Amino acid sequence: MVARRSLRPPQTALVLGGGSDIAAACVAALAGHGLRTAVLAARDPDAARARMAAATDRVDLVPIRWDVLDTGALDDLWSTTTQAVGTPDVVLCAVGSLGHHAGLGMSPTDVEAMARTNYAAPAAALAYVAERLAADPGDGRAMVVLSSVAGVRPRRSNFVYGSSKAGLDSFARGLGDALHGSGVRMLVVRPGFVRSRMTTGLDPAPFATDPEVVAGAVARAVAGGRDGVLSVPPLLGPLFAVLANLPRGLWRRIAGDR
Repeated sequence: MVARRSLRPPQTALVLGGGSDIAAACVAALAGHGLRTAVLAARDPDAARARMAAATDRVDLVPIRWDVLDTGALDDLWSTTTQAVGTPDVVLCAVGSLGHHAGLGMSPTDVEAMARTNYAAPAAALAYVAERLAADPGDGRAMVVLSSVAGVRPRRSNFVYGSSKAGLDSFARGLGDALHGSGVRMLVVRPGFVRSRMTTGLDPAPFATDPEVVAGAVARAVAGGRDGVLSVPPLLGPLFAVLANLPRGLWRRIAGDR
């Protein structure tokens, strides 16, 4: 991971997937580093605004109704965003759906929906936004993509979810390389199990954490001008570097049906 000094604190943000608990925590954490206005793009903008407002009262919130699956709406999304805040300093992609045991037994329609929601549609949005950020890099803009350690090595119990996250993770890292030298940096965030509304009712995995912990790490990385991959907690980085290369039979026993 490369560290670079930001010329000024991030003041504006566009949040793709504004209803996410982690996104709300990130906006609150970034407020401590200078964030003043956030555009919230979500299918339910009123709920997203309420969630964000509960997390912080230090950021002006601009909710926008947006469905990630509607790629034809990206022009309107960007136009509304730039009218509200200009070119945003930070774009945070928190789009996604969690499918516990999202593997065998899922219908073809459900598999396609998860692949589109977690990979194809956010990838299209990121590509669109990246072109526009690169055209106006300002003092060093940042793209932040919430990935998951589940994408490092998909498990047999939820390989549909894991593979969709692997696709987005790989896309974001490649996009970050393509943006190198443009003044726009890419931060790919790989949390482990996060206790949130999305995971309610699930047994926490080892090294489980909370949205505020992930958000604190993200805010420090953005303010510090970092790019590359950020694992939360940090131990998961070296741990999954090992797990990714285990013999298949051993991995099956370790991962089990979790």
